[in-house]
Amino acid sequence: MKKRSLAGKTFRFLEKCFHKLILNFAWWVNKIDALGNNVFEGGFLGMDNIDISDRSMKLPPGFLLDQADGVGWISLFCLNLTRMALLLAKKDPIFEGLGIKFFQHYIYVAAAMRKGTVRSYDMWNEEDAFFYSHLRYPDGRVEMRPVRSLVGIIPFFACDIWKEEELKQFPNFYKSFQWILTKRPDLTEKCIHAIPQESGNVYLFSLLAPKEIERFLKYIWDPKEFRSDYGLRSLSKYHESNPGQVHGASLGYEPGEAKVVIKGGNSNWRGPIWFPINYFMIDTLSRLGKVFKDQLHVKVEGEPKVTLTQMAESFSERLLNLFKTDANGNRPCFGDSEKFQKDPHFKDHILFHEFFHGDNGRGLGASHQTGWTGLIVNLIDEIRE
Repeated sequence: MKKRSLAGKTFRFLEKCFHKLILNFAWWVNKIDALGNNVFEGGFLGMDNIDISDRSMKLPPGFLLDQADGVGWISLFCLNLTRMALLLAKKDPIFEGLGIKFFQHYIYVAAAMRKGTVRSYDMWNEEDAFFYSHLRYPDGRVEMRPVRSLVGIIPFFACDIWKEEELKQFPNFYKSFQWILTKRPDLTEKCIHAIPQESGNVYLFSLLAPKEIERFLKYIWDPKEFRSDYGLRSLSKYHESNPGQVHGASLGYEPGEAKVVIKGGNSNWRGPIWFPINYFMIDTLSRLGKVFKDQLHVKVEGEPKVTLTQMAESFSERLLNLFKTDANGNRPCFGDSEKFQKDPHFKDHILFHEFFHGDNGRGLGASHQTGWTGLIVNLIDEIRE
């Protein structure tokens, strides 16, 4: 009885969150999709100045910025709302219809991001194996913004995994799912992928096919790109010697505090390590690793190949290394501060910095950002399990 009561409270809480998230989703769809084609243009998105331009400033009239990260976030939002709706449908079948609605939204957003149905260009660059934003001019010209940053990583997080027998628990949803797979392969071929398993098909809802995932993750695992000794960088180290250039503006890799004052202050996404995005990366790699196991490997020059699960575990350990003492008894997060490294009244009191240096792990920004750097506790708990 106690267990059923707890489950009831959990479902009520989930339902309460679900309704509020629907309101937020409606705002995004109606406010930020200027042309109504499921591509989200302009806006801050919390990425600070990871882009070449200041995205908190309005573009000139007639210009639109198709943001790869914006479309990636909304795709992930759709998938999360789909799963929430189907979980709630176990208690109340009326939610199954909302599951269908948000699944369809995901399909149309994903189709708009990829070349073919809606647009003549693809946010995924096949040659580079990376997602890029595009600037649209009033005269119809389109300009790709080739910067390897979190902007192109966010779409990777938009994935979910369903076993076919799980989907069959929701007959109306499964009927709609089968219909769109059969009747509209032009919409689904790049965002729904059947992965054969011994126990039956597993469906990967993802903006990337398995081969694309393998190519994309080479950047993530390359120490000359995104992989730091202390986690995932926000901007590829490639741009340290190869700054992104558009119309005279430049964006280069800076491992710590930014040298350029923009947006009224520090532009601190240019290379540092942020916990929320690292946590998304670890979670996505872990979930995909359970599906692909040792069928998918990532290989960079001079290093052994790794599975996605091994990548996830490695990134978790790298984040832990920010706080652990090294051979000299120093913690990377305290940098060159003698007081925090050696003073017995300070050295064992960990600070939850806002972000961390992309090369040496020193804590930067606010020193009490428990709202996201506190995720280290989740990682410790998951590693124990």
